[in-house]
Amino acid sequence: MTLPFPPREEIARLTARMLLEIKAVHFNAAEPYTYASGLKGPTYIDCRKLISFPRIRSTLMDFLSATVLRDAGFDAFDNIAGGETAGIPFAAFVAERLELPMTYVRKKPKGYGRNARIEGAMTEGQRVLLVEDLTTDGGSKLSFVDAIRETGASCAHTAVIFYYGIFPETTQRLADHGVQLHHLCTWWDVLAEAKTQGFYDQETLAEVESFLTDPRAWQAAHP
Repeated sequence: MTLPFPPREEIARLTARMLLEIKAVHFNAAEPYTYASGLKGPTYIDCRKLISFPRIRSTLMDFLSATVLRDAGFDAFDNIAGGETAGIPFAAFVAERLELPMTYVRKKPKGYGRNARIEGAMTEGQRVLLVEDLTTDGGSKLSFVDAIRETGASCAHTAVIFYYGIFPETTQRLADHGVQLHHLCTWWDVLAEAKTQGFYDQETLAEVESFLTDPRAWQAAHP
């Protein structure tokens, strides 16, 4: 296992550039996107798209694995778990790099058979890393973490490719649940790289920056 350990700033910049190059990033101030919460915003990201770009996918999984090793430790985990559904492929890629078992966590019990939420072999006492594609405010991670802990395993870390980075309560919410967040880049990194590389027009970028600076105020002005 040989992984690159570039500086965090370089990882963030390159990750942002890759997401922009494959058009996983969408900015639209004229017709804002509606999020799962029902609120709106001029930004949208689709990290699932990464699975179709092998060179970029491989580089980002190297970055994510290296980030986790650097931040959490080189012998910190016994099992890599993906959250259904977007986290499953990325957990598999990370598990392969770290040479660890891989499992996945369902959003809710299966409803038949074993009525399981954990698929694969997860055992009591294992130290589990939860891998997902992204996190907005951290809320969805807590249910996955609880399901992992119900097996008797521990889960004190979650790793994502993309972290919104605009809701200050996110890391505290996870910390209150005993979970540390590891990520590659945020909206601020994407905005900076979009400006540098000339993605999108100035008006759109200015509106996106306004949203990122105060998302709640922006949403209140765009009901």
